[in-house]
Amino acid sequence: MTVQTQLLAKAQQLCEQRGVRMTPQRLKVLALIINHHSSISAYELLDLLKASEPQAKPPTVYRALDFLLAQGFVHKVESTNSYIACCVLGHADHCSQLLICDKCGFVEEIHDDELAKLLRQKSEQYSFMIKHHVVESHGVCHKCQQTKND
Repeated sequence: MTVQTQLLAKAQQLCEQRGVRMTPQRLKVLALIINHHSSISAYELLDLLKASEPQAKPPTVYRALDFLLAQGFVHKVESTNSYIACCVLGHADHCSQLLICDKCGFVEEIHDDELAKLLRQKSEQYSFMIKHHVVESHGVCHKCQQTKND
């Protein structure tokens, strides 16, 4: 079973458990994001979706993205206004860190429970309760560093 198939099956299972509906369009948008292997904008998603659903319009994609974000199946990369698939669906305390390559645009999601714990502890000092966070770090990925050195 491929990673894509596993993620899609897990998303459908979580929707059933939560009593929410994973429509064919939502599933298709999630599959497109997973297959992209990097961050993708809503309009890039729309172009890809139109290949199988020519009638698709921007609201179609944005409604699907809102649902997928609410369920924790995708993350919005705020700094690039794009989306990536979550690599750990159903994680109870879902706080993520994103490594974003400024050269090629590749986005890698990582999870560091210690960092999440430190942020929670620091926020509690200010009587602030974090419900969700995504930390974005910009730099240069290994592949682009290697290309620069060649």
